[in-house]
Amino acid sequence: MDFDLTEEQRLLKESVDRVINDAYGDFEKRKEHQRGSRGYSDALWSTYAEVGLLGLPFEERHGGFGGGPVETMIVMEALGRGLAVEPYLATVVLGGGFLRHGGTEAQRERLIPKIADGSLTLAFAHLERQARYDLSDVATTARPTDGGGFVLDGLKGVVLHGDSAGLLVVSARTTGARREGEGISLFLVDPTAPGVARRGYPTQDGLRAAEITLDGVRVEADAVLGEVGRGLPLVERVVDLALAAVCAEAVGAMEALQQLTVDYLKTRQQFGVTIGSFQALQHRAADMLVAVEQARSMVLYAAMMAEAPDAAERRTATAAAKAQINRSARQVGQEAIQLHGGIAMTMEYKAGHYFKRLTMIESFFGDTDHHLGVVADAGGLVEPD
Repeated sequence: MDFDLTEEQRLLKESVDRVINDAYGDFEKRKEHQRGSRGYSDALWSTYAEVGLLGLPFEERHGGFGGGPVETMIVMEALGRGLAVEPYLATVVLGGGFLRHGGTEAQRERLIPKIADGSLTLAFAHLERQARYDLSDVATTARPTDGGGFVLDGLKGVVLHGDSAGLLVVSARTTGARREGEGISLFLVDPTAPGVARRGYPTQDGLRAAEITLDGVRVEADAVLGEVGRGLPLVERVVDLALAAVCAEAVGAMEALQQLTVDYLKTRQQFGVTIGSFQALQHRAADMLVAVEQARSMVLYAAMMAEAPDAAERRTATAAAKAQINRSARQVGQEAIQLHGGIAMTMEYKAGHYFKRLTMIESFFGDTDHHLGVVADAGGLVEPD
């Protein structure tokens, strides 16, 4: 199997690497971006739109470029290396994924061009306090009205970039008990609508999130994404796409952190010599590199399987990739902190910020034990003879 990038993919990689290096090459620039009114730079978001990153996965007829999971992987790796704070994952991968796989043609024509030109950001409001990692655990309700619309009530937590999003994708239960797979529906909700309250806050990794309250929020029938009561398969499909993307981001962050650590070992002196000359530290740096390459292999696997038509096969592959990425991220992050010593824990230095982002990724839609359980329940990746 050929794992080399095509000419178009190489050009994309060069382009996005250049944009991210210009925007985040100096770590102080990241702090400037975070001071933006929405927790990121509007000017940089516009730059993403100008070079085509925001329209990457969408069809050309909707203003996109028709890219696939490999192209998304390339972009997410670059964002991970730069520790980017823009809502690419929330808007393009999650929000855009719901529109691509569940939106009506009218919804796509109306919204995707706005995503591609940078004028619209989205957020996925799904997680609830009691749910842990169970995607079917939804207590938020959606009651039908006489006019064909719905009234939403509930509370959503840790909504990535939910405090600044121009549109929310909200999951709510139209029928069934709290943990039933059937009865979950998805809605496009205007965050400025009556009854919607948002409380935004910074996350540990420098991004933004929000707690969102829905109190008698009315939506029309055309706000439904996909089939009423059949939203869970769509959620699972888009979450698999997001997991593949965030795994790629983690590899980009791990790669940068490993290189940062090696550079430090080559310059830091102790007992009159660089600490990189100590064999024990060389072995630990080599173990970091092995962990990064193991993670990279699984990211390629996740990208290849992200659009697999078999939901069970896709879910197992994605879970296996996430489990390995989590393990590698923890190993690389902890080794980097240890090998840097006290400098790694200062706010002015990149290493600790990479570690924070990798730690947050580790819990994104399921920790290591959760995803190992998914793989185990499926009987593993390879069927026994």
